[in-house]
Amino acid sequence: MDDQTAETPSSILDLPLRTLRGDDPLRWLALGWRDFRRAPGIGLFYGVCFAVMGWLLLWMYRTAPAWVLALSAGFLLMGPFLCLGLYDVSRKLEQGETPDLGASLTAWDTRTGTMAIFGGVLLILEMIWGRASLIIFAVSFDGMPDFKGSLLALLDPENIGFIVAYLGVGALFAGLIFAISVVSMPMILDRSVDAVSAGLTSLRLCLTQPGVMLVWGALITLLVVLAMLPGFLGLLVVGPVLGHASWHAYRSAVGVPSSGTN
Repeated sequence: MDDQTAETPSSILDLPLRTLRGDDPLRWLALGWRDFRRAPGIGLFYGVCFAVMGWLLLWMYRTAPAWVLALSAGFLLMGPFLCLGLYDVSRKLEQGETPDLGASLTAWDTRTGTMAIFGGVLLILEMIWGRASLIIFAVSFDGMPDFKGSLLALLDPENIGFIVAYLGVGALFAGLIFAISVVSMPMILDRSVDAVSAGLTSLRLCLTQPGVMLVWGALITLLVVLAMLPGFLGLLVVGPVLGHASWHAYRSAVGVPSSGTN
């Protein structure tokens, strides 16, 4: 039965989750790379968007380093929401159809309300994360350091209290955003589910199979950090590949509801 036509389960807790293997994250990356190669023009378009957004974010908040660090990390963790077009491309390739850039840009139009709600939740978490980062900077320094100064502060062993607090808060919010969004957006695009159900499914996946999902999160973080180093240029390829790979992560993890539920 096709996922798009299958009926939703009576309870989100009834939705089956497949058992993942330890090497699945690498397989998802390989499938993501395959999809990128099959539609390179569309992938590069989204890659340029990722890179440009990174440049704009850095330029806009250059005078507010705490916001730069928090929002940059949060922006990259919001990839599932920003990669809807890439999910649509992977879905069409999976179905044997020819993907189209124009169609990928409007893939969200059938799920506008649900995606807006979920995007709002992520935005609120981003704002709280950014505010928490500002508070940590404010109580750790006499005035706000400039952008270069904030980076040096992160590397100075004398600021161990600040380092532990900042990274701890960042890890908390990063983990929460990842847990509720890792398969939520492709699920919303693919099925008639509400934002709460999608978020709970994603959270349940992370809680029931933490090992594989931690590996997946670590791979995403590593690849994104490496892609950012050459002036965000690595995002031209890494961004779309991760977007495609996230679709395959969703397809591997979330099963088809049984036909007997409604």
